[in-house]
Amino acid sequence: MPQAGQPSDARMVARRAGRLSCVPPILRAMAHTRLYRDGRLALEDFPVEDISDHLDAGTGIVWLDLCAPEPADLAMVRREFGLHELAVEDAINAHQRAKLDRYSTHLFLAAYAVHLDPATGQLATREIAAFITPRALITVRKDEGFPIQEILDRWKDNSDLAGNGVAYLLYGLLDYLVDTHFAAVQELDTLIEELETLLFDESRPRIREVQRRSFELRKSLILLRRVVLPMREVVNTLMRPTLHIVTEPMLPYYQDVYDHVLRASEWTESLRDLVTTTLETNLTVQGNRMNLIMKKVTSGPPSSPFPPPSPASTARTSHTRASRNQRSTCCSAAKTGSDMAGTSALSSPT
Repeated sequence: MPQAGQPSDARMVARRAGRLSCVPPILRAMAHTRLYRDGRLALEDFPVEDISDHLDAGTGIVWLDLCAPEPADLAMVRREFGLHELAVEDAINAHQRAKLDRYSTHLFLAAYAVHLDPATGQLATREIAAFITPRALITVRKDEGFPIQEILDRWKDNSDLAGNGVAYLLYGLLDYLVDTHFAAVQELDTLIEELETLLFDESRPRIREVQRRSFELRKSLILLRRVVLPMREVVNTLMRPTLHIVTEPMLPYYQDVYDHVLRASEWTESLRDLVTTTLETNLTVQGNRMNLIMKKVTSGPPSSPFPPPSPASTARTSHTRASRNQRSTCCSAAKTGSDMAGTSALSSPT
């Protein structure tokens, strides 16, 4: 009799005949596998074609990770796990909305890890998709940019929770994603505080820096908001008892993740309002500075539209005026002498 987790002779014969396993011996995509049994890690990086045998044994849970899979790879995984074609299509297509879709045999999760560059204020996102079945978690990454090692570290740090099945694996994934959201919000808050200190700096380079950084941070906040806000509904839905995903011992851990999601969502909303206020304040400050400049210009002495005279023209003007005054004086003296002569002639006797 074969041991638990080992394929039977009949299954081995059928596999050699190519009639049973839907997953090929070699996938084109880079794959990672793990098997947890009895609350501990039993196998790691085993062949993908052995997944069915481990699941048929009925004593463990499986994690399968695919990095940059081709459509043919996901089609094979779909047939093996009974995944819905629409969920597989969403896993292939990039830039999905963060969401949790419910199907008859599994759940589909689309979410993002984020990273903020403090130097540029730009937000980078890394997309991941996950198929959640009662006994398997299948993650699909678009490229190697998503740090899967971070999730493995979370599972290692919480290995005492491995007996809770898929809820344990899913918790490690969600905990990492939400922590990246919270870290990005904290970093944005710090950058916005630094931006506020530059508002009343009157140097022209600082003015341009405030304008540029304000728009960059606002753009990053809009992107972060699209990633963070849907996670409230995602985590809240997963905690519903009707889904039978989160076990009772795991409920406090999911509640902790949900609290972080709420804080990150509320913080993102307040920061968006703060950036908008910063932009408006910057425009107001610029308007006040322009008004002060105009007042200084208009309150000065009146200026003539003509240019000031040169020293040479001033000298010529002075000489001309002196000549005119001299001629005027001579004429006045001659006229006075003539008048006096006429008066004396009239007063003498004949």
